[in-house]
Amino acid sequence: QVQLVESGGGLVQPGGSLRLSCAASASGFTFRINHMGWYRQAPGKQRELVATITRAGTTNYADSVKGRFTISIDNAKNTVYLQMESLKPEDTAVYSCNARMVVLTITWVENDYWGQGTQVTVSS
Repeated sequence: QVQLVESGGGLVQPGGSLRLSCAASASGFTFRINHMGWYRQAPGKQRELVATITRAGTTNYADSVKGRFTISIDNAKNTVYLQMESLKPEDTAVYSCNARMVVLTITWVENDYWGQGTQVTVSS
């Protein structure tokens, strides 16, 4: 069973910082992560990409977070991080972790997996 476990959300004042973590696991299976990322969905809005990172470390950011957010990956721990600085009220959303993983069952099967989401609220 593949699991993505997120942590690090919460309430922060404008201008503050938060660090999100997402750890991937696949109980009893061999797997490899090809890339991971963070998406967010604010109330009444569609889910949008925040940042992605490949296994090799190539990153991609939404224009709205460039220069403020940093995504990183620890391949040994199968964990992706999102360091968020200079947070704004418009960053308030549920942040969800995504992983494109290849899992060895009978054959190698590639799929997208999602975490349960963590709430980030930026408010004074």
